[in-house]
Amino acid sequence: MKRNWMAYPYFFWMLLFTIVPLLMVLYFSFTASVNGDGRFSFANFQRVLDPLYLNVIWRSVRLAFISTVICLVLGYPVAMLLAQSQASRQFTLIVLFVIPMWMNFLARTYAWMTLLERNGLINTFLGWFGLGPYNLLHTEFAVVLGMIYNFLPFMVLPIYTVLNKMDPALTEASYDLGATPIRTFFRVTLPLSLPGVLSGISMVFMPAVTTFVIPQLLGGGQFTMIGNLIEQQFLRSNDWGFGSALSIILMLLILLSMRIMSHYDRDRGEGGGFF
Repeated sequence: MKRNWMAYPYFFWMLLFTIVPLLMVLYFSFTASVNGDGRFSFANFQRVLDPLYLNVIWRSVRLAFISTVICLVLGYPVAMLLAQSQASRQFTLIVLFVIPMWMNFLARTYAWMTLLERNGLINTFLGWFGLGPYNLLHTEFAVVLGMIYNFLPFMVLPIYTVLNKMDPALTEASYDLGATPIRTFFRVTLPLSLPGVLSGISMVFMPAVTTFVIPQLLGGGQFTMIGNLIEQQFLRSNDWGFGSALSIILMLLILLSMRIMSHYDRDRGEGGGFF
């Protein structure tokens, strides 16, 4: 009974800073405007069906999906290299990999602006080979590149954690049974690492689809994503009702992606191998 008292501060914190704000967002989403008369209305959600806003949502999902796939393709080999390196070197390699995350998110994004601008380091380097200069900044390429750079560690670390805990005897047994390294990877390593893969996908996709700083800086505001649209409604247009409706839709998208990941993870746990 005494232990239950220790949980009360947590429940109070969750109620005050999570449940109440969510209820307020839900209330405003069904209200015509923040200064309105409080009448129940679906008008804010109907506005989302405008092709302009649907295009913004689609762009957000598309760029987040592309970033997540590239992070997975790049992150999985890095996680394997970390897991297979000597124990004495793993800590040093992980620290070197995580050090950029210690910097401020905004500062890291500003750094890419100096790299990608027309007179930046990348175009200068390409100029030595007679290439460019290219318009790299304020493009979808720059936005995706910024997402990959900022969110890649969220893909690598969960996969590394799972691979590092994997029993090496399993792969050795696969080799002893005559399996090739590729077959061993698809039949043993990849299936056992799927919990880390699914966790990494969720941890990359969710911040990627909600980000607004990266499109604003690296995209120059030309590629509005749903995070930018929500920010505009709250801070510029003062349309809290529409901003809240967009927030609810974004929340539903994230919950749907998490549901798909958890459902697939449960099926993998019950279904056995990869093939």
